[in-house]
Amino acid sequence: MGKCFSCVTSQPQPAQSEIVESDPLEKINEEVADACINNVVTYSESSLIAVDTQSNGHSCMINNGGMAASNDNFHFQRDKFPSGSIRSTFYPRIPVISRNNTLSNDGLKKEKTVSEAKINNLFDSYRDPAEEQILTEGIERLCSDLHLSPDEFKVLVLAWKLDAQQMCRFTREEFVNGLKSLHTDSIRGIQVKLPEIVNILAQDAEQFKSLYRFTFKFGLDANQRILPSDMAICLWKLVFTVREPPILSRWLTFLECHPHIRGIPRDTWNMFLNFAESIGNDLSTYDDTEAWPSIFDDFVEFENDKTNQNVSIINAKDSVCNSDMIPMTE
Repeated sequence: MGKCFSCVTSQPQPAQSEIVESDPLEKINEEVADACINNVVTYSESSLIAVDTQSNGHSCMINNGGMAASNDNFHFQRDKFPSGSIRSTFYPRIPVISRNNTLSNDGLKKEKTVSEAKINNLFDSYRDPAEEQILTEGIERLCSDLHLSPDEFKVLVLAWKLDAQQMCRFTREEFVNGLKSLHTDSIRGIQVKLPEIVNILAQDAEQFKSLYRFTFKFGLDANQRILPSDMAICLWKLVFTVREPPILSRWLTFLECHPHIRGIPRDTWNMFLNFAESIGNDLSTYDDTEAWPSIFDDFVEFENDKTNQNVSIINAKDSVCNSDMIPMTE
């Protein structure tokens, strides 16, 4: 091809010679050669293009009549470019790879930059004047700015992503680290991220399991180890906004009908998810010899008793109806 293109080592060699005339290319300015060493070079019948790989694909073109540069990094010109000395075959430019759609490990889109200073300023706009925390009033204002009600599922999701240790309270560390993990530093960014996370939770069982287990801890007051039944019922309704199991409503009815069940331990809370997934909507598959908490035995017995009562009532009604249909004899 001629010594002027000897710097292009990464391009495949054509099967046939590119030179169709005996007249070789004349010497190109030394600045062109220097540029070729550090840049990708493409060429066609009428032009030579040098692409600066350090400037996002900006290029300069040397035409037959001289040079037209689109990048200030190049200031050179060719002495002569013989017409017809190169075939119309050309090598296309290498496209610039976009980095705008990078995803994090949790499947969320990353923003280009996240400002910790902006996150701190956002925290300060909601924190309690006397505390280094966002408390109930600040959380209500935050929810208002997010166009959310404080008892919405997305607020629970936000608390989970912030890894909040207690309900109605966000510390600065939780808030800053949480928003950094969300790859955002603004209210608008949070509004965009929350629906993405909800979609992931609806599809990813492991992510939902993490949220589910967090919810128990989140509902506890300081120094509590057992979740009060009324709080557990509210949180079960909330966390199962997505992936609701078929037996949920019957389980909650059972708890409401048994006020002597005053609290739910962590093990019972955690194992209910496994119980609901394994049973589905058919309690006949329940095996009381397995190591389930005894409250699940009571629940299944309660449901079986209801079923038997319903059957008895139906049979009694059928008997009455049949007796009414028996003809009277004289």
